[in-house]
Amino acid sequence: MWLNPEEVLLKNALKLWVTERSNDFFLLQRRRGHGERTSKITGLLVGALDTVLDSNARVTPFRILLQVPGSQISWVIAVGAVIEEVNKHWDWLVHNLLHSLSVFENKDDVASFVKGKVRGLIAEEVRGRQAAQEEDPEKFRDALLKFELHFGLPSSEKLVTFYSCCCWKGRVPRQGFLYLSINHMAFYSFLLGKEVKFVIPWAEVTRLERVSTGLMTEAIRVNTRQRQREFSMFLSLDEAFGVIGQLADIALRRLLDSEGLELDRVLQQPARISKRILEEQALREYVLALFRLPRGEKLYEVASCSVWTPHARCHTPGTLYTTDNYLCFSSREEGSCTLLIPLSEVLSIEKAESTSPLPNPVIVSLRTKKAFQLIELQDRDELVESLSCRLRALQWKQSMFRGKKDGRRSVRSPTPYYTFYYDTGFSDEEEIEEKVLRNTVNSEALMTAFHQNQPGTNGSKGMDQVKERLWEDHFSDFGRGVHMFRTEKIQRLVAMGIPESLRGELWMMLSDASSELESHPGYYASQVQKSMGHSNLATEEIERDLHRSLPDHPAFQNPTGIAALRRVLTAYAHRNPKIGYCQSMNILASVLLLYAKEEEAFWLLVAVCERMLPDYFNRRVIGAQVDQSVFEELIRERLPELAENVPDLTTLSSVSLSWFLTLFLSVLPFQSAVCVVDCFFFNGIKAIFQLGLAVLEANAAQLSASTDDGQALMILTSFLDQVGSEEPSPVPSSPPAAEENVCSDTDIPAVKHANITDLINESCEKFRDLTVRQIERLRCRHRIQVLQAHEDTTKENALRLALQDVSIPPETLSDVYDLFKTEHFISLYWGDSSSAAAAAAAAWRDSGRSFVERQYRLDRPQFKSLYGLLAPWPGGSDQHTDTLANRTFTLLDQDRDSLVTFKEFASWLDTLYCEELNEKIRLLYRLHIPPALTESEDDPSLMKSPLLSTNRPLYMNLPSGGGESEVKDYQQQLKQMLKDLAKEKEKDAEKPLPLMNQREFIQFCKTLYSLFQSDPEENDLFQAIATVTSLVLQIGEAGHRRQSSGSEATGTQHQQDQEEKDQEKKEEEEKEWTISYAQILASLLTEQALVNFFEKPVDLPAKIAKAKENQYHQRAGVLSLQQGTR
Repeated sequence: MWLNPEEVLLKNALKLWVTERSNDFFLLQRRRGHGERTSKITGLLVGALDTVLDSNARVTPFRILLQVPGSQISWVIAVGAVIEEVNKHWDWLVHNLLHSLSVFENKDDVASFVKGKVRGLIAEEVRGRQAAQEEDPEKFRDALLKFELHFGLPSSEKLVTFYSCCCWKGRVPRQGFLYLSINHMAFYSFLLGKEVKFVIPWAEVTRLERVSTGLMTEAIRVNTRQRQREFSMFLSLDEAFGVIGQLADIALRRLLDSEGLELDRVLQQPARISKRILEEQALREYVLALFRLPRGEKLYEVASCSVWTPHARCHTPGTLYTTDNYLCFSSREEGSCTLLIPLSEVLSIEKAESTSPLPNPVIVSLRTKKAFQLIELQDRDELVESLSCRLRALQWKQSMFRGKKDGRRSVRSPTPYYTFYYDTGFSDEEEIEEKVLRNTVNSEALMTAFHQNQPGTNGSKGMDQVKERLWEDHFSDFGRGVHMFRTEKIQRLVAMGIPESLRGELWMMLSDASSELESHPGYYASQVQKSMGHSNLATEEIERDLHRSLPDHPAFQNPTGIAALRRVLTAYAHRNPKIGYCQSMNILASVLLLYAKEEEAFWLLVAVCERMLPDYFNRRVIGAQVDQSVFEELIRERLPELAENVPDLTTLSSVSLSWFLTLFLSVLPFQSAVCVVDCFFFNGIKAIFQLGLAVLEANAAQLSASTDDGQALMILTSFLDQVGSEEPSPVPSSPPAAEENVCSDTDIPAVKHANITDLINESCEKFRDLTVRQIERLRCRHRIQVLQAHEDTTKENALRLALQDVSIPPETLSDVYDLFKTEHFISLYWGDSSSAAAAAAAAWRDSGRSFVERQYRLDRPQFKSLYGLLAPWPGGSDQHTDTLANRTFTLLDQDRDSLVTFKEFASWLDTLYCEELNEKIRLLYRLHIPPALTESEDDPSLMKSPLLSTNRPLYMNLPSGGGESEVKDYQQQLKQMLKDLAKEKEKDAEKPLPLMNQREFIQFCKTLYSLFQSDPEENDLFQAIATVTSLVLQIGEAGHRRQSSGSEATGTQHQQDQEEKDQEKKEEEEKEWTISYAQILASLLTEQALVNFFEKPVDLPAKIAKAKENQYHQRAGVLSLQQGTR
């Protein structure tokens, strides 16, 4: 196998390696102890070392080295596990390279040539392996070569897939190929001699739509901030639209908010993304959302099968999904029948005898004396073997970490039960009772101790008893526990409201928080112990909101309830510092504590925040905003008349934000809101979407007639306040803000009393075709819009902050920001992935600053790239331009974190393009004194540069042939310059600049010479700078002599000491040669050519436009070269 060349020291390598074949440039070596017939002591030691340390995975027994004559450094270019593989590589090198290497005279050229060839071979192998993973390898390989040829992106820009399609330009279609890579979408067309090609970074995509017009049957519209493009005539438009949406969503989550959003580990490694991976991830996201599984679950098998459903007395066809810790079944019609089986509850998975009525059956036996039968499983043997392997691993893990407790469970029910009936009681009640929490943790739900005594309580109890009997009947038919069959019948029971005695248990069961609780014994108590006593931003916010959570409920008018709420919220903030604490979590946790034990409430909160409402409770509540955007589209799709009468739906979506964040707890009467929470735990976020649509439909006529946003808000508030339950509603415990919004405006028609059960049933019936799969697809698309909206806000804030201190017009500064952002993105696309870069990123995270703060700060290489594109004056050699860029970066990096902010960058540009001459000279002056100029830049060769004689007389070139008027104009101009100099002296008095010594002044002169190269007035400028240099040297020499004479006058008293320290005296004299900024500025002002040069206006917008054209491919090319040299 060819390797990216790695350096090794041949001298050390010979101790562990034996050379088998060699020539002038290559060595074929064998690891000692491998393939030796005799038992030499060295070989035995090395072989034993490799065996004990299991180093065969890291050290292959054979390798090929590139050696350069006369050098102790070699490069490993190929390795192999068998001699035949390495001999094949050796023969290729001998026949194809050895003869060519003899013509090189420079040994460095030999190494570069061979390493380049090896990297080319590796790239070819990578293309081959990538193509082999596709359905049509040869076709994909050809597309990959064309992609690299047409667009010139670095080799690390992995092509994911491609499609043949048309790109529309007005009414003209261009047939070509659309290439989709990990960071870009690119289109290429060559038709009738005309070439069309463009590249769109995913980071620039703001919206994706499927549109249909008269010219196109159906097309994909891609919107960016600059323009929109439409693509049609796909062979499979659904597939292409899905892949485009996935890639854009993944790229934006990775680039714009890598910390705020949960992203699968596979997707965080762009090199691993392929079309197959995208398909698997889309299915995985759907399964996680459908069954509300933990985000870390990995999807393994997907198989069609049928499950025996005792309540229906038949086999229900559907799909089986297996993950790390669950068996999941969903009927063909989503939501008709669902089954969730935690592997921790499974006793065995066995194959049964296959018969004609029961083909390929599998029996899944549980510890609770229940069993499930699956039939019609294809590849049954492989599936059962895989599941059994994971089950054994899980059982071993449980036995290791749970000791005696699981030991008692393992001997219970030694034989599986195949009777297919269900026990109505828990078999684990004894173990639940054994759990002992800390004394400070409540062992009962708060509602048991703080039940509100409201009028009509007896009727409420009677209704609860009726509900309890209905649920007991349901348990007898459908099972009890996490593995209960979930059908439409349970939906009707949930809509009626779960009885208080069963609410906590069913919430734990429906959310599967019970599995988390059982698998983490003592976890909550330890989190409480660790979190209490700590003070941070999250705990401060928690303390502030404790008494705002259901303030009218007696449980939270008591220290017991407040303490329990504090413990749950602080324990969760300690568990998940990425979320910490977010407003509305207090309301949700309060309700959970009322109906569930404290430890159960904690795990319910975990389930809601991390599984059921992903990305809702981060710092920017992006998940909630995404669902608001999805809700707007559902309104347009499901309620078209309302959308037509209310074109701006942002008001409705802003009102509905609290519906989603608090699950209607902040807007409905308490008992009604708890019924909504019941539905949420059963149906997930789909229940909130359906109920939100039903509320808007019930008020559609009034909302359509409303004249302003305030009236629409009052309509919805009045309606929701009167949504009651069959039970007498307790005192509303909505936050005061919600109550204050209620207004008895005579313009608002009276709202009839609505029943929450009827409203829920109506929402499920009318919008039953809304599926989890549809919601997930909409979320993928709308997340793009939300992230880009946040990006626009970030840009506005950055521009607002920078505009306070610069004179650059806002439009131009916006273009500068785009360049700044693009430079950051380019580095993320193909930048440094080394351990040093990872360490720098980790250091930034450890500093406590967010990803967004780091997002638009440039490091040194990024800044140097932009410096070359935007510096207004043509530089001399590339080396000196690089030196100036380094000094500028050091000067701008004020907080010494090796990063430059956009504000600092904008200030630098403003000085160069918008400030007056004296500020530009001040900047140049500061670039040649510490801290910008460091001692490490002290190049001895610079001191050997010929300097102008300090004895040269000073003269001034006045304009020739201009007459007396021109002389007067020049004199007036010079007077104005002197006035500016006086102002500058006043500024210097406030902020004096350090003096410049001789070495620094030499560097300053060299910079000035480099600035004038290629300028049309180059000769005049060189003559002018020579004059100024002579003048400044004379000034510095005069000051130096005065200091020296003063030293000699006082030194006659210590003549003997001076004679002994002659060398030290010379060094001190060199240091005493200084010149000030004011003296340099005054000298420069005497030369009109220099004044004209620095005051000549430079067109910044034109410079930016040119930089945009060159930045992308220039930076991509540089990064490609950097990757090639690694």
